[in-house]
Amino acid sequence: MADDRFGLDEVLAAAEEAAPVESIHVVARHLRDRFGADDVSFLFLTLAGQELVRLNGSDPSREGEKADRVTLDGSVHDEVLRTQRPLVTADEEGGRRVIAPVTNRGDAIGVLELALPHVGEGVLEQIGQAAHALAYIIVTDRRFTDLYHWGRRTTPVSLAAEIQYQLLPTASCCEADQFTLACALAPADDIGGDTYDYSLDRGTLHMSVTDAMGHNVDSALLATIAVNASRGARRAGCDLAEQARQTDQAMLDHGRGAWVTGQLLRIGLDGGGAQLVNAGHPWPLRLRDGTVEEVPLRVDLPFGVPAAVPYQVQSLDLRPGDRLLLYTDGVQERAAQAVDLRALLLETRRLHPRETVRVVVGAVLAACEGRLRDDATVLCLDWHGVHAHRYP
Repeated sequence: MADDRFGLDEVLAAAEEAAPVESIHVVARHLRDRFGADDVSFLFLTLAGQELVRLNGSDPSREGEKADRVTLDGSVHDEVLRTQRPLVTADEEGGRRVIAPVTNRGDAIGVLELALPHVGEGVLEQIGQAAHALAYIIVTDRRFTDLYHWGRRTTPVSLAAEIQYQLLPTASCCEADQFTLACALAPADDIGGDTYDYSLDRGTLHMSVTDAMGHNVDSALLATIAVNASRGARRAGCDLAEQARQTDQAMLDHGRGAWVTGQLLRIGLDGGGAQLVNAGHPWPLRLRDGTVEEVPLRVDLPFGVPAAVPYQVQSLDLRPGDRLLLYTDGVQERAAQAVDLRALLLETRRLHPRETVRVVVGAVLAACEGRLRDDATVLCLDWHGVHAHRYP
């Protein structure tokens, strides 16, 4: 078994030459040849972040195709994703199983799993490099195929859910020197119109969370109008007040008495401070110096409700070391009221925001016995500061 540095350039070049649906198999074949692996597989993290789905080369378009699902909670895969470090376990045949995180800029895509006869010196590091390369390959290839969308789903998706999922950013997590952001949406059985959005430019982090009235396709279409009006204004270089005005006007033009609650944020990465518009949405929670408190905000009317006054752009007090939690009312509605968000923020304060989001969503799903009556959406932001360097 070779112990020299893993040939990343070779793998990336081979994957680039292959069809998008074959690139994972190219990486798997290279690992088998390189390390004598008996079995190589990739497991996707599902949309709700509570399970992994094993991609084993089967055809997902075949009717009746069953995905191999792995419950994440308490598993070795859970430990790998939480620590972001490869792990070696013993298998039933006396060999070794290596599990490595497949993550790109903080966005946990899944894990790479290999069965090896033994693990020699330097192999773990090289497999970690292969997993890192695989993350870049998947980020590139998922633009061209539905394979990776299928890989993240464990149940049939309704039209409303399909519309809603396409509104979300491709990555649910983003890391930079100044901040770390993680997001999640757990959909209700009858889609409730939740969305989250973010974008990063040279000097600003843009964020939003919205909750459209109603359920199913109607709410998904309202969410589409709101999100795209907000994005259009943002991409045109409009300030936060104009972004809110255009989102509101789009809802009013749609008519039918429809409305959407939401929060729009802009955070200056160069020391420009943080601003927020609150359109009838629940107040965020802020963890600072070991204490969790609501952030009191002026509450303007939801987007789409006629008002005589413009939306107010409010300053948001954000200091290095703060953790901010934005969420929709589905996180605390009906059975989910039993979920103590403040306690969960404190319990997970030393974990990556990605883990805090997963813990919160898991608690909401458990409280509702897996059957949500309203969408539950969570955004967790760690603010490191203008001159900070992110943690590993």
